Amino acid sequence: MIETVSGLSRGRKAIILVSCCLSLLIVSMDATIVNVAIPAIRSDLHASAQDIQWVIDIYTLVLASLLLLSGATADRFGRRRVFQIGLLVFAAGSLLCSLAPSIDMLIGARLLQAVGGSMLNPVAMSIITQVFTGRVERARAIGVWGGVVGISMALGPIVGGALIEFVGWRSVFWINLPICALAMVLTALFVPESKSITMRNIDPIGQALGVTFLFGIVFVLIEGRGFGWTSPVTLGVLAASLVALAAFLRYESRRSDPFIDLRFFRSIPFASATVTAVCAFASWGAFLFMMSLYLQGYRGFSALHTGLLYLPIAVGALIFSPLSGRMVGRFGARPSLLTAGVLITAATVMLSFLTAHTSVWALVGIFAVFGIGFSVVNAPITNAAVSGMPTDRAGAASAVASTSRQIGVSLGVALCGSIAASALADTRVDFAAAARPLWLVCAVLGLVVFGLGIFATSERAMRSAERLAPLIAGPAHGVGRAHATQPTG
Repeated sequence: MIETVSGLSRGRKAIILVSCCLSLLIVSMDATIVNVAIPAIRSDLHASAQDIQWVIDIYTLVLASLLLLSGATADRFGRRRVFQIGLLVFAAGSLLCSLAPSIDMLIGARLLQAVGGSMLNPVAMSIITQVFTGRVERARAIGVWGGVVGISMALGPIVGGALIEFVGWRSVFWINLPICALAMVLTALFVPESKSITMRNIDPIGQALGVTFLFGIVFVLIEGRGFGWTSPVTLGVLAASLVALAAFLRYESRRSDPFIDLRFFRSIPFASATVTAVCAFASWGAFLFMMSLYLQGYRGFSALHTGLLYLPIAVGALIFSPLSGRMVGRFGARPSLLTAGVLITAATVMLSFLTAHTSVWALVGIFAVFGIGFSVVNAPITNAAVSGMPTDRAGAASAVASTSRQIGVSLGVALCGSIAASALADTRVDFAAAARPLWLVCAVLGLVVFGLGIFATSERAMRSAERLAPLIAGPAHGVGRAHATQPTG
């Protein structure tokens, strides 16, 4: 049971929501803004293809690895305290990123930035759910939260492109500092402290095994081509990753309070939501990473021009993300998942036909199709993840779905190096042609999203969720089911 926060005025609640949304703004904006800066970073710091992949992946991997841990830590030691620490660490990481004299220092600073970022969004959502206790006011607060995601997607590429164009790539990290400072002041003055009365175990062994597996797989995808796919280093890391996965599954299945409750995966909607999140966000990660290099490195567009070309994606998010949430609420997850699968597949197939002379208007159209497809997938992922779950386990299920999103981005960027390595490493090759196999793989991922949209919403899938609910419900909680129609970031 969670302590509730009562007696707060409407104005104070609004300020609390603003402080929480500021953290979402910087974490969400960071994804697109840094991708636009990748070509400039590569040139200025003389980075290799593998180095620039790690600039993105070290952030998303650490974020994915620590999301669940940060949530449990906040429940135990205080949500406001952990949120404030996260803001401070994120600001420190951003400052170090802006000062990094080498690519290795930048990667290290990005790691620190991710440690702070992991303490922000999940903890901020916990604060919101504790402060906004009424059903209507909570729905409105979450709606504002979801809208900030679209705003951050719109601002990230445009603001980032302008900063890179007129100031330099280091300025894309400076923008986080005043936002963090404002959020820290508002949090200290207005956000009340709250803790969970029922403490979740932190499970350091399960955490370490999961992180070892994730980092090992991404290392193989990024560095395997350089070391050689059959080299002792590549095979050794791959073997260690698989051993870590086996140990993780065995260890977690025997714990009474595991890091991830493996019984969740007996629910077809939950398991499908996890795979859908990985597939959709892998396509997204590959798209952001490769298109920045294509537009700036291959086509010679400026950073500002590149940022403006991402605008159709942001507009798609602003319009179709909330629309998808309403569709899920009225018609269930299937229509949104099928739409997402079709559009992601169509967009990535069109990307495979890019050349050095593809018109700007064709690019705008492709970006719009991809943006709409990606925008409608978030709400059904969250909905499918918590479908049929007991109310007290819905938060944990949703957190696993959020972690899967970050894992997907990491894998998508890593696939760029393993499938389209020549496009990244050699400026003399035809970038568009070298990237073609990657887009075809992303098209297959879109088809997986489409197929799971049918399978995860079938009667058989719904029955599997119903059978799971009484197995994982606590004795004091019953088996009331949780439902979601909107993602929580």
